[in-house]
Amino acid sequence: METPSALNRRSVLTFGTALFGGLALPALAQAPDPFQLKGRFIQSGYCVGHAAPDAELWVDGVRQGTASPEGWFYVGFDRDSPASCRIELRTAAGTQAATVTIAPQTYDTQRVDGLPPETVAPQAPETLERIKRDAALKATAFASRDNDDTFKGGFIYPLKSYVVSGRFGNQRILNGIPKSPHYGFDMAAPVGTPIYAPQGGLVVLAEPDLFYEGGLTFIDHGQGVISMYLHQSRVLVKTGDRLIQGQLIGLVGDRGRATGPHLCWRLKWGDRHMDPSLMVG
Repeated sequence: METPSALNRRSVLTFGTALFGGLALPALAQAPDPFQLKGRFIQSGYCVGHAAPDAELWVDGVRQGTASPEGWFYVGFDRDSPASCRIELRTAAGTQAATVTIAPQTYDTQRVDGLPPETVAPQAPETLERIKRDAALKATAFASRDNDDTFKGGFIYPLKSYVVSGRFGNQRILNGIPKSPHYGFDMAAPVGTPIYAPQGGLVVLAEPDLFYEGGLTFIDHGQGVISMYLHQSRVLVKTGDRLIQGQLIGLVGDRGRATGPHLCWRLKWGDRHMDPSLMVG
């Protein structure tokens, strides 16, 4: 089984000078860390911290909800995150803050040929209407903000056996047409391979056959940390189900825009796209 690169496996867990991929990095904070932040401080990574229960979370000057009733909170770093991120937790007693440095990532270009033309540049009115309906379903699910905090336990891989067939963040060229970056971690496996929840959470979308994604499931792991499972041949959960880590949620397929059987595994926090494989370990 192939796993993320050694660079991606390393976490920067402390403030001050730290080691990243064997290299010394400059200090990661401009002030002492009041939140005991831990995670992957790189583009497409994340951090988890602890503050006062229900404290308001502000990231780069934008309110992003609240910490959980136990005080846990999550911050995702986008694929194209700037070099620093300011995190504030506000309560009636005052504001605590930390600024962290985000290391850059390098993304390759990936060419995918042999896709049905209608899945790359759809033209048929009925297809465009279907895509519009699918987008509305996904938008509603992305708006979920469950008050749980299962994200703090990290993830396991959703497949027990697979081959990495596509890395997160690659610039994509589909049938020769440049497209947006690939926001998934692709895991090739035979049709029917079991898919397991990498962490507990609330199912906020479970659809058997969307145009681009085929069988699609969204899980909210708390505070809008939403993982996604694309191209399933069967979806074995339903919206509203409360899951535990390792629970069977579906089967690998090749539905939607796919050239072969695989699971496209994705992760978002608000409008930020992250690499779900960085949540493992």
